[in-house]
Amino acid sequence: MGLLIIAAYYFAGEGLGSSGGYRDVAIGVINGVAPEYAQSNPYTAPHVTGAEGPMQTWLVFELLGVILGAIISAALYGRLKFVVGKAPHITNKKRLYFALAGGILWGIGTQLGRGCTSGLVLSGMAVNSLSGYIGLIAIFGFGFVFSVIFRKIWIKKN
Repeated sequence: MGLLIIAAYYFAGEGLGSSGGYRDVAIGVINGVAPEYAQSNPYTAPHVTGAEGPMQTWLVFELLGVILGAIISAALYGRLKFVVGKAPHITNKKRLYFALAGGILWGIGTQLGRGCTSGLVLSGMAVNSLSGYIGLIAIFGFGFVFSVIFRKIWIKKN
């Protein structure tokens, strides 16, 4: 991962993280549907007025590569099927609603926090930033705490 971060900084001038790719796709869709709005909005305007459109950034191609790589890997090893991973006592509909809500919260949080957790830790630690180390501790610490809480919800004993 360290060598990958160095290569990303060298070739692209920025670190890794998936939230930028999602942002660029959303801005590209906005620009395709309402170009006047995209050009006048202070958040989207810098991304649509340059020579390179938002759908042509390297983060979009990184995101596409991750998605296509996962599909190819699953197909090669016989795991390409649609399954909703859930606890036995939760319906598919409820699980998908929770996944949608989580995705929306993730999207809002990445924009408020100016990036995703992987970008914070990988890119932050690559430049020896204190925030990268604090982020690593916080992510795994809170992940452990929440895993205990959600395990009790997921594995419900009747």
